[in-house]
Amino acid sequence: GKVTPRDDPKKRSKYLSEKFGWNADDSKKIWCFGPETNGANLLIDMTKGIQYLNEIKESCNAAFQWATKEGVLCEENMRGIRFNIQDVTLHTDAIHRGGGQIIPTCRRVLYACQLTASPSLQEPIFLVDIQTNETAMGSIYGVLNKRRGHVFQEDKRPGTPIYNMKAYLPVMESFGFTADLRSATSGQAFPQCVFDHWDVVSGNINDQNSKVSTIVKQIRQRKALKEGIPALDNYL
Repeated sequence: GKVTPRDDPKKRSKYLSEKFGWNADDSKKIWCFGPETNGANLLIDMTKGIQYLNEIKESCNAAFQWATKEGVLCEENMRGIRFNIQDVTLHTDAIHRGGGQIIPTCRRVLYACQLTASPSLQEPIFLVDIQTNETAMGSIYGVLNKRRGHVFQEDKRPGTPIYNMKAYLPVMESFGFTADLRSATSGQAFPQCVFDHWDVVSGNINDQNSKVSTIVKQIRQRKALKEGIPALDNYL
């Protein structure tokens, strides 16, 4: 991404303030990125005057890496989540502030935060560049619509009957796409797919009939995880 742990802190602070409206002080209190210490999730220290806080920083970082690598919905990487540490109450006895106590506790807190923040899934999206003629365009729209894709640009090449169409198509809907497109257009469409961006899957995770809920179920089944998203009570 455009923000990494290796950035100059001042430049990073300016970018986050201008692009995302962050408070300038917040960007100076980033504890870590995750997963793998460079992912698209952030842990921010928003506390004021907490005693012994530095003693648990490494343990919190370890819990953050663990949690963001295996998110609560289906043990997939989290993406685009900012966690703010607002307050911490620590035992006065150092033996109760070790990694064995802090790491699992912090992980449960992070999972609870995710569950209470209207979580969803993000999916990779292809940019599809299609060359075709006017007679095949209707069929192209039909194939894309069936696969949750959509055309966002059409251009005719000057002096030719050829049209260039650009569309977005979820990667998970792309299997067999080229064959379907060629069949529907009698070989008059020539697609090329490249990764373009990530997008949020539509629907409410709590609606059992939504697309995102269906995908979560499929992933959990494939990974042999317990059926259903864990309840919030498991982490509080």
